[in-house]
Amino acid sequence: MMSEQWQSAHSAYLQRINKLLQQHVNTLPDLAPQLKAAMEYALLIGGKRVRPALLYAAGEMLNVAIEDLDGPAMALECIHAYSLVHDDLPAMDNDDLRRGKPTCHIAFDEATAILAADALQTLAFEILAEYPLRDRLEDRRIRLVRYLAKASGYQGMCGGQALDLAATNKVIDLVQLETLHQHKTGALLKAALQMAACMSDCATETQTKLHQFADAIGLAFQVQDDILDITSDTQTLGKRQGADLELNKSTYPALLGLSEAKVLAQQLYQQALQALQGLPYNTAVLQSFAGYIVNRNH
Repeated sequence: MMSEQWQSAHSAYLQRINKLLQQHVNTLPDLAPQLKAAMEYALLIGGKRVRPALLYAAGEMLNVAIEDLDGPAMALECIHAYSLVHDDLPAMDNDDLRRGKPTCHIAFDEATAILAADALQTLAFEILAEYPLRDRLEDRRIRLVRYLAKASGYQGMCGGQALDLAATNKVIDLVQLETLHQHKTGALLKAALQMAACMSDCATETQTKLHQFADAIGLAFQVQDDILDITSDTQTLGKRQGADLELNKSTYPALLGLSEAKVLAQQLYQQALQALQGLPYNTAVLQSFAGYIVNRNH
């Protein structure tokens, strides 16, 4: 179960980001109503908002005003939402269920889903370029764009997805699997922490420790995902249980066995906690977040 610290913080962040995203979608002109509806569907049909919540938690820990984190948090979630639409397409994982509801290309059609994902991707950078920031933070915009672009593109999430596709129906080793998931899953989680640090004036040593924390929880997140694909059910997950096995993907339980995969998740959890030691901030919420990552059931 989530500890009280993360549960309380996550609930507040979830309400905040959902409200902001809905308000922003509502401001979009009705140029192409079907496309706008698909974007809204992909962005707002549910989800835990883990990445923006992590950004908020890290930013507030670093004494950044929450209003200064809203733009980066919205942009991050737009990127995540677009990636899920693409992941679910017939050419990728060919899924028909996401967050307990029909995937975007099922609810609308494949062409509209592709365009909706494309539009959400570009909306992320439009938000970073235009969302109001106080004067002293204006010079941070280009760094925010750089972090998010790198994390979502060839050197991050897209590159990781390509490695995942290439590894399907093949046996890869643990080093290759770690590289795959550091990019596919870990890159956006690291970007959340990089963007939060960017809005603060924290020391280089703090940034280094946060990067170490991100590396550990990024892998732990994926290990737990792989475990849940075996141990959970479709209703709880909100997506098709057993999909990885059906697609013959390389996973941590497949390479290590289920028991050893659970051991690895706990080892990564300890690494995450160790990375936070010595930081001159109250790290309770981030510690709690790490516990949530390895103990969640969906």
